[in-house]
Amino acid sequence: MVPSLMRYPGDLFADFDELQRQMDRLFGASGLNSSIRAVQRGSFPAVNVGTTPDAIEIYAFAPGIDAASLDVSVDKGLLTIAGKRKPSVPERNDKITVYSRERFDGPFRRVISLTEDADPERVEATYRNGIVHVRIQKREASRPRRIEIKDTH
Repeated sequence: MVPSLMRYPGDLFADFDELQRQMDRLFGASGLNSSIRAVQRGSFPAVNVGTTPDAIEIYAFAPGIDAASLDVSVDKGLLTIAGKRKPSVPERNDKITVYSRERFDGPFRRVISLTEDADPERVEATYRNGIVHVRIQKREASRPRRIEIKDTH
């Protein structure tokens, strides 16, 4: 994965997250996820979002999904990953008793807000080993570029 998925310089949300962790340690808060970007526990698929100088990288962890049932779209600055996971346990009948079901099945949808520099015309999505990898190129105008200084003497 992209190293920047953990943290990248100037990430205001990562700074808030670090401050929250320090406060939790200081005041003895519980071990619940308190990230400013956190979503409800059990949201599916879990995602990692990061950036490189050229693109925005999204990794959605969705094992057990048929790639044909996935739908990835970008519209009005929002990335949507949707699909359906087939049940892993057969339907109840007189021969089967299910005591616990922790694995999610059925339709799902995750919506991720994109930054303004995302180019919706240049999106690539792949699915391999249970991971949906979406790469959205940044607009050319927003990419960092080096300006050469000319010596006029």
